[in-house]
Amino acid sequence: MTEALTLDKQKTKKGTADFPIFDALASREHEQIVICSDPENGLKAIIAIHDTTLGPALGGTRMWNYNSEEEALRDVLRLSRGMTYKAAISGLNLGGGKAVIIGDPHKDKNEALFRSFGRFVDGLNGRYITAEDVGMEERDMEWVFSETKYVTGIPKSLGGSGDPSPVTAFGVYMGAKACAKKAYGSDSLEGKKIALQGAGHVATYFARHAAKEGAKLYVSDIYEDKANELAKEVGAKVVDPDSIYGLDVDIYTPCALGGVINDDTMDQFKCDIIAGGANNVLEDEDKHGKELVKRGIIYAPDYVINAGGLINVSGELEGYNEERAHKKAERIYDTILDILKYSEENDVPSHVASNILAEQRIAKVGKIHTVYSSKGHFSGRAGEMYLSDRR
Repeated sequence: MTEALTLDKQKTKKGTADFPIFDALASREHEQIVICSDPENGLKAIIAIHDTTLGPALGGTRMWNYNSEEEALRDVLRLSRGMTYKAAISGLNLGGGKAVIIGDPHKDKNEALFRSFGRFVDGLNGRYITAEDVGMEERDMEWVFSETKYVTGIPKSLGGSGDPSPVTAFGVYMGAKACAKKAYGSDSLEGKKIALQGAGHVATYFARHAAKEGAKLYVSDIYEDKANELAKEVGAKVVDPDSIYGLDVDIYTPCALGGVINDDTMDQFKCDIIAGGANNVLEDEDKHGKELVKRGIIYAPDYVINAGGLINVSGELEGYNEERAHKKAERIYDTILDILKYSEENDVPSHVASNILAEQRIAKVGKIHTVYSSKGHFSGRAGEMYLSDRR
């Protein structure tokens, strides 16, 4: 039997449940999570909707072989919250959501699994719109799309934008250049030493941009063959995954999983800048964000610098245009500089500065949404997705 367990804070009386999951919802101010189970097809998934003030929650689906269900839940809650701030700071009319599928992306994929997941997404009637994330490919999203229209990042042959990685990587590249401008007075990456953690799609496209500009690259990945392939293409040096943190470089660029800036790695960093495409790289935002400031390391908030992917897939909601997506991603350069300026002027870590600026936009637009409107938020292919119910 296929089931979905929905936990919705608006429908739950305070204090009536003893499960820690409700504390997790309240502590991060999430609206809803959905536990999806289809044992026959091997589906174990969690959908988290954080905030829909600005619009429907849009965020990718990640497939990963988590060590525990608790780890998966923790990841999806953090990721969905980050999507809210990412959309807000990027000027998009979207809320934040995310989904994770528990499983090995190299062994556990099949059509029935993804189509089953698509039906769960469809059941949310547009409150959550999904897209491609770590461990997912265009083919997988095509199967999801077979069961629901609430999908972005689908293949171009189906009217979508395809793989968002090129635009994500371009945004990371522009953000790294902005950080270089702040640190060195010039945004040129020529001759800069960059430690690139990960050799996936985003890392590959970023490496091509940086190598073309003359950067010296060091690359690592838990899959050695991927690291070797990328290194051969861009003329990089392959290093052991455990050694990537301590390299004497100018820029450390994490493009794999999150939590890599932590108590174990902090003392190893010998870089001036941390700017990469991974989500939630600060294991403890407050503690490790402040520590980076003490060490004089410029940090580009992850959800800002990697917003190119969201910018790209959100374009499908209004009719996709590749050139327009790149132009919007290019603005990440100015957004990062604005955040670093606010950080310096107000003596707060850059991730705090970014949060403040994002929250200011959510608050302002939230006030507008108290005015009745019978119109939907979007037009075009997804125009029917999300009608305003705010009064």
